[in-house]
Amino acid sequence: MARILDRYVIKGGNPLYGEVDISGAKNAAVAIIPAALMVSGVCRVENIPQISDTDMLLTILKQMGAKVRMINKTTVEIDCSVVHQSDAPYELMRKIRASYYLIGAMLGRFGNAKTTMPGGCNFGVRPIDQHLKGMTALGADMDVSGGFITGRAADGRLKGTKIYLDKVSVGATVNIMLAATLAKGQTIIENVAREPHIVDLANFLNSMGADVRGAGTDIIKVNGVDTLHGGSYTLIPDQIEAGTYMAAVAAVGGDVLVKNVIPKHLDCISAKLREMGVEIIDGEDSVRIRRTLPLLRTNVKTLPYPGFPTDMQPQISTALCLAEGTSVVIEGVWDNRYKYVNELRKMGANIQVDGKTAIIEGVEKLTGALVTSCDLRAGAAMIIAGLCAEGETSIEDIEYIERGYENIVGKLRAMGAEIKIVSGPDEPMVSESAVS
Repeated sequence: MARILDRYVIKGGNPLYGEVDISGAKNAAVAIIPAALMVSGVCRVENIPQISDTDMLLTILKQMGAKVRMINKTTVEIDCSVVHQSDAPYELMRKIRASYYLIGAMLGRFGNAKTTMPGGCNFGVRPIDQHLKGMTALGADMDVSGGFITGRAADGRLKGTKIYLDKVSVGATVNIMLAATLAKGQTIIENVAREPHIVDLANFLNSMGADVRGAGTDIIKVNGVDTLHGGSYTLIPDQIEAGTYMAAVAAVGGDVLVKNVIPKHLDCISAKLREMGVEIIDGEDSVRIRRTLPLLRTNVKTLPYPGFPTDMQPQISTALCLAEGTSVVIEGVWDNRYKYVNELRKMGANIQVDGKTAIIEGVEKLTGALVTSCDLRAGAAMIIAGLCAEGETSIEDIEYIERGYENIVGKLRAMGAEIKIVSGPDEPMVSESAVS
């Protein structure tokens, strides 16, 4: 994992060619690992991405008493039979957003919970009002104070109910699904998120004995069960990792086969890239991305799935910096996701931001500069910018990037990118074997 002083150094201008294998979905993994807390027995999870967020969640479970065994690099066995709920490691929890999924899991299993406020990337306020609304409706007394979230089911077990989310929220949908799984009776959740990783979580829970129906639609029904049993489950591939490499090829040019994907999950991304003049050919479990002609302008608005994902907004905005004409990007999910724009301006981008709207005037080229990763997806955008830029780009704060991208340096190098990890301001590149 990246150390604080590690940085990426990129020499831009090389189109990308070849193929890239996509890892398991980060957003599915960070929901399913907490869900393992509710399983009585051993659950085997395959296709786990090797990223710092999953490592941290597994460490949290281990410190709570779970037995965690890595079978290989992407397969883990988790046994939470003897977990000690009171031993939750709050210092680790506060570093990662997905730790708040432990609220639903703990309330479901133990009838009480205590976690920190969500951490992770800082690109806007992370409201938890819908989470609290859901837990309260299920019969928990909730309190938020001193940086902690605590809850206790009045009778030791949550009770099914009907919940309408005031705003479509992935996090609240996940948390309420988890809590309702072991609640008494039926829970109906309306106006829920429909993202692929919501469906993946439901499929995981059902494979362990839960009764969750309707995931992927705007109404989820959860018939509570008394216990979950062990089993095996394989995560879906990462939609956003795939989209990031697609945006990189669009920006810098080239011809790449993106393998181990579900093309349907990428439709919202593929549609916009096609509007930009990028050729995309869907296979059964792959997409081929090819771009040889100049990029065309387009307009993008981020929306809940199946709309264009907010987690792809910085990456496509970076590609649009090099498109002919004026593009308009509207951020429809988060309030403050344009912090990376100042970094792109250092490289010569012409972007004006007004609230949730960015006006992007295409430029002929970007120029290498010293930039920083403001958050996970902004860091990916900086990599894309560096791949396109003339000269050398140095990216700091890469620990954000390694929260969500497995071996991004090795994968890019295999496609012809000149990118390396440099330790500290003056130290030489780490060995080839360390990054491939």
